[in-house]
Amino acid sequence: MNILLHVCCGPCTIYPLDVLRREGMEVSGFFYNPNIHPFREFRQRIQALEELAAQTGFQVEIRRDYGLRHFLRQVVFHEDERCGLCYGMRLAAAAEYAAAVRADAFTTTLLYSRFQNHSLIREQGEALGRKYGVPFYYRDFRQGWQEGIDRSIAMGLYRQPYCGCIYSEQERYDRRWQKRNKKAGASLD
Repeated sequence: MNILLHVCCGPCTIYPLDVLRREGMEVSGFFYNPNIHPFREFRQRIQALEELAAQTGFQVEIRRDYGLRHFLRQVVFHEDERCGLCYGMRLAAAAEYAAAVRADAFTTTLLYSRFQNHSLIREQGEALGRKYGVPFYYRDFRQGWQEGIDRSIAMGLYRQPYCGCIYSEQERYDRRWQKRNKKAGASLD
C-alpha cells in the first residue's frame, strides 16, 4: 500500500514511519501545519523533519508557507474548539494532497501523541477520506511514545516543548506560572 503520512514534526514521525514501513507500506510524507507559532519554531520543525528525512530516506513534501493568519482566522473566537478546527485544516490539506498523488490511503502523526484527541482525529480523517476519495488509515501509534522520544534524542533532532499553536504555548507558560505561585504561597505559610 502507498500511504501518505501527514507529519507535524520530525520526532513524532519516527515511530509511525517505522511501523508503517515494517508493515510493508510505501510511505511518503506531507508537512502542512499552519498552527505552528512563532515562525522560528516553524523553521526549527521543518529543519528537524529534513534531518530525519535525510537520515531515513523519507520522501516528504513540505509546505513552507507560514500559515499563521489562516490558522488564526479559523480559530479566533472559537478557542474552545481550536484543536478540532486545527485537525480539520491539516487533515483536509493532507487528504487533498493524497488524492492528488494517488495515494492508497492517508494517516497522520497526530495519532502518535498522547495529548491529541484520537476519536476526533479519526472521525475527521474518515469524513475527509470520503470527501476526497482516499481512505483514512487509523492506527494508534501511542504505544511507541517513549521509543520515538528516545530515538529522536539519539538522532539529535530538535524536540519541541508544545503542540505548536499560540494557545498551547500560552497554556504551557500559564501552568508553570501556576506551579510557581502555588509553591511560593506554600513557602509563605
